[in-house]
Formats: sequence, structure tokens, C-alpha cells
Amino acid sequence: MNITSRMATYQDTHLSIQFQRQKVELDGAPVTLTRKEYDLLALLAQNAGEIVPRDVLLLQVWGYGDGVRTRTLDVHVRRIRRKLAPASERYIETIFGVGYRFQPWRSRTPSFAGLAVLPATA
Repeated sequence: MNITSRMATYQDTHLSIQFQRQKVELDGAPVTLTRKEYDLLALLAQNAGEIVPRDVLLLQVWGYGDGVRTRTLDVHVRRIRRKLAPASERYIETIFGVGYRFQPWRSRTPSFAGLAVLPATA
């Protein structure tokens, strides 16, 4: 099964993933990932905004069936985060006891556009 067949690329202000070429760049610099790290990041990015359960990640990336208890997933997520630092925590969110979610880059600056400005009271 090709886990990267739904999208051609993921692109935001900092991160670029070209799925056909299996190429990842952070702020224009290439990111070197192992095959499993790339497969994991690609699967998460292909499902951006959705929680991907641990068992699905273990099955899709490693071929592990139900009931397999391993920390390999967590180790690989930690390595990907290290390689995507300093923005990594904003991309890969841990959903404790469930799995992981890839969050597309969003500025943390709140937008006040469209809000009414109330006059100051004395």
C-alpha cells in the first residue's frame, strides 16, 4: 500500500514535503530522514488535522498487527521532532493514550480582524 498517494505536496511557511520525491525541507534546508521516519511523517501529514491512532501508525508504517506493544513509534516521533526543531512540537501533537496528529503550521499571533473596538470608559 502506498501511504503517500493522496497528496502531491505539503507546503507551509516553514515545512515542505514532496511526497512523490520523498523530499522534506525545513526553512529551505533539506531534512534527512530514515525511511521509517519519512513514512511516519508522510502518513501523519497526509492526514493533517486528524488523530491517527497508534495501532494504525504501527500497522501502516511497520506492518505490526493488533496487540503489539512497542515503543518504536514514540522513538521515531522523537527523532522526527528533533530533526524538525524548533517548530516540531507545533507540527506533531501527541494525543495521549490514542496516537498522534499532524497540525499544519499556523501563526500564534491572534487575529483581531473584524472585532469591534469598544470606546474606553473613564
